[in-house]
Amino acid sequence: MDLMWLAIGMVGAAFFIAEGLKNFNNPNGKSLIEKLDEDDEHELIKESDVHHFIGISKEDARVLLQEHPDVPHLKLNGNVYYPKTRLRQWLLSIGD
Repeated sequence: MDLMWLAIGMVGAAFFIAEGLKNFNNPNGKSLIEKLDEDDEHELIKESDVHHFIGISKEDARVLLQEHPDVPHLKLNGNVYYPKTRLRQWLLSIGD
């Protein structure tokens, strides 16, 4: 069992060393976490799922969206979608 944990540790160390070496000659390169965040950048949230993203009830989300028509959104084929990053920025701006 100890050898298994040693092997897992060595694989983990090798991964992090390899990630560091990839960006050794490119200090402005993006880390693994930043690359994963890029995937969120163009993600759209359906109007029916906004309450999950915000963390409130469906009714509260409906009222919030009605009271604030300036929420960044897109209308496609009669459906309303919210760009995830712009919605996050908008929520942070109204919280200030």
